[in-house]
Amino acid sequence: MYKSILVPVDGSEGAKKALDVACQLANQADATLHLLHIPEELAHETTLVWGIGAIAIEASRQEREEIGKQVVDKAAEAARANGIQHVETVIGQGDPARTIISEARRRGVEAIVMGSRGLSDLRGLVVGSVSHKVSHVAECTVITVR
Repeated sequence: MYKSILVPVDGSEGAKKALDVACQLANQADATLHLLHIPEELAHETTLVWGIGAIAIEASRQEREEIGKQVVDKAAEAARANGIQHVETVIGQGDPARTIISEARRRGVEAIVMGSRGLSDLRGLVVGSVSHKVSHVAECTVITVR
């Protein structure tokens, strides 16, 4: 099984489901979960899971980063509640697909587990989803959760 798994989390329901799957995989092999959040400027207001609230369209970069820190901390809390002992959190910057791939390489993970749709659904319909891009470029296993 996998010893090191990267899980991009954006506060969406899809990311929460992906985290659940990653926790199941990690529990089988006492793996390390690397939880990655990349604050993004969204084209629409959205509500996040884990009881954090909503990100306003006009949120500043600092506000997005603060909310992102809450998102990754809540994801780490959820992973630990699922029995995962080795959890690392990362706040990334830049294009989500490129950042996910870069972090996966840098950390030498064996798998990326991510939701098929995240918070940037609308843009994904036009230019392609982040999960689609990652699955075509990543050098490790990519598990996309619906």
